[in-house]
Amino acid sequence: MLGFDRLADRVAIAKDDRHGPLPMLLLVLTVVTGLVDAISYLKLGHVFVANMTGNIVFLGFAAGGATDFSVVASLAATGAFLAGALVGGRLGSRAGRHRGRFLAIASCVQIALVGAALIVSAVVLDPSAAVASIGLIVPLALAMGLQNATARRLGVPDLTTTVLTLTLTGLAADSRLVGGNSPNPGRRLAATAAMCLGAAAGAFFLFHVGVSSVLALALVLLVAIGIASYRTSTLSEPWTVGG
Repeated sequence: MLGFDRLADRVAIAKDDRHGPLPMLLLVLTVVTGLVDAISYLKLGHVFVANMTGNIVFLGFAAGGATDFSVVASLAATGAFLAGALVGGRLGSRAGRHRGRFLAIASCVQIALVGAALIVSAVVLDPSAAVASIGLIVPLALAMGLQNATARRLGVPDLTTTVLTLTLTGLAADSRLVGGNSPNPGRRLAATAAMCLGAAAGAFFLFHVGVSSVLALALVLLVAIGIASYRTSTLSEPWTVGG
């Protein structure tokens, strides 16, 4: 656990007065999103488990007769994502008054879900086969729905952890080039870089090692987030107070 402790210390370094270590922790979750979406899109039949905008578009493509997309996979991912978001909303209503404790609890659930996906990937011979792919899509989409609901409840601006459309829009539309005050440009750029980094790392390990390696990396990051957030669960600093 010493290695996890050191990693948890590092991801908890960056703090601000309003949100404590949450921005850094959510950036790490954004990397996790890139990792799992690399698996789902590149290996599980052109489906997203975190980006539901793209997933709904893919569902439309499949319904319209496109052969590279699966209605079943898209529906499974969307349904599981919604179920995960429901779990996240329920957890938020029970534990959301302390943001650190809430993130710690949500991280534990997410660790269990990604761990289940890792077990599936380790025991099946071909993760891209239809039944096996659903066995990976469902727990990963559940985890991403939970993560999205958690980030929404925590309410750190520009860190949804799963989508970048509004982040990039804000980066341009709020910039000083158009007379805006350009709030949080560093955070917006960091979120974009984190997603790209996760996707690039996911693709690299997927092609050179395998699905299990990407899930193992995601699991290590989630454990680090869980440790870091657990350490804040007894704090009473102003940033810990949730709605």
